[in-house]
Amino acid sequence: MNQSGFLRVAAVSPSLKVANTLYNTEQIITCAQQAAEKGAAVILFPELSVTAYTCADLFYQEELYQANLEGLHRISEASRTVDAVIIAGFYLRFANSLYNCAAVIQHGNILGIVPKMFLPNSREFYEGRWFAAGIRIASDVRSIRLFGAEIPFGHLLFTDEKSGITFGVEICQDLWMPITPGAHLALNGAQIIFNCSASDETVGKADYRRRLVLQNSASNMTGYVYASSGVTESTTDLVYSGHCMIAENGSLLAENERFRRESDIIFGEIDCDRLKFERSLDHAVEECTSAYSQRQLYTHVPTDPLRLVDMKTDRLLRKYRKNPFVPSSRTTVDARCEEIFKIQTAGLAKRIEHARAKTVVVGISGGLDSTLALLVCVETFKMLGRSTKDIIAVTMPGFGTTGKTYNNALSIMRLLGTDVREISIADAVMDHFAAIGHDPSVHDVTYENCQARERTQILMDIANQEGGMVIGTGDLSESALGWSTYNGDHMSMYAVNISVPKTLVKFVVGWVADNKAAGPKEDPSYSADNAALRAALHDIMETPISPELLPPDKDGKIVQKTEERVGPYILHDFFLYYTMRFGMRPEKLLWIACQTFEGEFDRPYIRKWLREFYRRFFQQQYKRSCIPDGPKVGTVTLSPRGDWRMPSDADAALWLAELDGLEE
Repeated sequence: MNQSGFLRVAAVSPSLKVANTLYNTEQIITCAQQAAEKGAAVILFPELSVTAYTCADLFYQEELYQANLEGLHRISEASRTVDAVIIAGFYLRFANSLYNCAAVIQHGNILGIVPKMFLPNSREFYEGRWFAAGIRIASDVRSIRLFGAEIPFGHLLFTDEKSGITFGVEICQDLWMPITPGAHLALNGAQIIFNCSASDETVGKADYRRRLVLQNSASNMTGYVYASSGVTESTTDLVYSGHCMIAENGSLLAENERFRRESDIIFGEIDCDRLKFERSLDHAVEECTSAYSQRQLYTHVPTDPLRLVDMKTDRLLRKYRKNPFVPSSRTTVDARCEEIFKIQTAGLAKRIEHARAKTVVVGISGGLDSTLALLVCVETFKMLGRSTKDIIAVTMPGFGTTGKTYNNALSIMRLLGTDVREISIADAVMDHFAAIGHDPSVHDVTYENCQARERTQILMDIANQEGGMVIGTGDLSESALGWSTYNGDHMSMYAVNISVPKTLVKFVVGWVADNKAAGPKEDPSYSADNAALRAALHDIMETPISPELLPPDKDGKIVQKTEERVGPYILHDFFLYYTMRFGMRPEKLLWIACQTFEGEFDRPYIRKWLREFYRRFFQQQYKRSCIPDGPKVGTVTLSPRGDWRMPSDADAALWLAELDGLEE
C-alpha cells in the first residue's frame, strides 16, 4: 500500500516588511518552495502575511489593497510549480467592508477563502477599526468573484477524496473563543485545523497559547497547525515572536524557537489514520456532531490529491519513543509511577474492604511482577491502617528456582514485615506427574504448567484457610501474549498488575525503591532496613525475566529466559501500544518500528517478533476472555469487561498475510 497515513505539514513565520507586498510575496513563495522540497503537503503562513499584520490605517489605502491582491495572485501563479497546498493570509473587500482572510491555494488555483470569524477589539487589539467580522457574512455568502473565477467563501471544508483527509482553517482570535470555528470544522469531519495567526508576545502568553493549541487539538481529536507573525512586524507598541506549533490530539509534535530574526519553518507529520481511528472509536463524537455541527452551513471543497509520506521512499521526521508506555522526562516518569501505584492500591483497598478479607495471599518468585504485587499489598495495608503481618507472602521453589531469585524473594518478604511462608512444590508436582503418567525428564509444556498450577492451587487453598484473597501478579504484556498458564498464574481473585505493561513494571518498582525506601520522601518505617530493601529491589530489576519452570544450568543460573522465547518486551510493548492505542496496521507498524529501533534490531528481526505478536495475540484471546478483575491504570488495557471485546476464536490471517507480503 505504501501510503502511511502521515501528512507532512509546515508552519512558516516568514521575514516580512510592513506594507511591502512585493517583498512579502517573494518571501512567502520562497518559503513555500523550500517547505515543499522537504515534502510538506500543506504549508501554513501567518495572518495577513501578504501585507503584514501591523499595517493599521494603511489597510484603507487603495494602493495597499490592490498590491495585496496582486501579491495573492503571484502566490497563486507560483503555486503551479509547488506540489503542496499553500494557506496564506490577505485581506479582501466585499460589498462595503474589508475582511481579514486566509486563501487556500493549490496548483495555481485558489480553492477557497475563509474570513476571520471573530475579531479582537480590546486592550492592544482594535481590528474592528479596519475589518468586519466574518461570522455573519460567512453564513450568507457561499462564493465570491476574484481573478475571473467564482471562489468558495465562508464556512469551508477542504477534502482530498483519495486519502479521505479533510482540513479546515481558522484565523488567530477564532482559537480564543469559547466555541471555536475549529470545533465546528472538526465536528463536520476536519481532521486537521490550520490557524493563520498574528499573536503578540506578553509575559506568559506563549504558555497560554500553547495550552490552547494542545487543548483544542485534544478535545476536537485533530491535528492543529499554528503559524504566527514574527519580529519583523511593526514594533510601535507590540512585539511579535513568530510562534509556530504543530500538535496532534493533545501532543506537541513540533514547536519553533521564538523571536527568530529570519524566516522560520517547522515541520510535523500528522497521523491522519490515528485521528480517524480515535474518532470512530468514540461514538459520542457523532452524537455531539448531530447536536452542534450545523452541517448545512458548510461547503465541501475538493482538493487535488495530497502527497502523503510514502513508506517506500520517505523517512519520517517524526520520532517515536522506543518505550511508549514510559514518558521521556524523569520528572514525568516519577509522577506517572506514583499515580499508577496509587491507582493499584486504591483498587485493592476497595476490594479488600468489600470482600471483608482478613488477609491477602501473594506468591513471591523474586521476579519483577510478584515484587510489584507485594509492594502494592504492603502500601494498601499501610493505607488501611493494618499490619503487614496480615499479608501472607508465599515463596514456592520448584525445579527452575535459582538461588538469586529465591534469596531476593525471602529478603523482600522479611524486610517488608509480611507473614513469610515457604512451600516447596517439588514433591507435589512429582506426585502429579506420576498420577497423570508424565515423564519428569521430558521438559515440555506439561512439565512447566503443572508447576504453575500447583503454585496457584497452594495460594488458593491458603486463601480459603485464612479467609483471604489471592492477589494476581501477571502484567499487561503477559496478558497480550498469553504468556501465562491457564488456570495457573492466569488466575487470581484480584489482579493488581493486569494493565501495567512489562516495560513499565520495572519503573514502578524502581520508583518505590527510590521514593519509599530512599530519597527526600523516604519513610523510615517503610521496612525493617530501607537500604537493604532498596538494594534487593534494584537487584530484582536487573534479574532476567523468567518463569523459572526449567532447571537452571550447572552454575545455578537461569536457563529459561522469557525474551529469548517470545521476543523482547521492549518490542512487544511497542507493538501492543500502537496496535491498541492507534489501530496501526502491520505494514505501517513495521515501518515505524524499523526506524525507531534502527541500530538496535534489524528489519527481519523486528518482523519476526511482530509476526509472533500477532499470532499470540489472536491465539491467546481465550485466556483474556476470563481474566480476573483488576484496575485500569493507562490508556491501553485488555479487560474483556472494559476496553477490549474480541472473540476468542478470531483469525489473525489478515494481519499475518499483510506482514508476510512485505519485502524483507
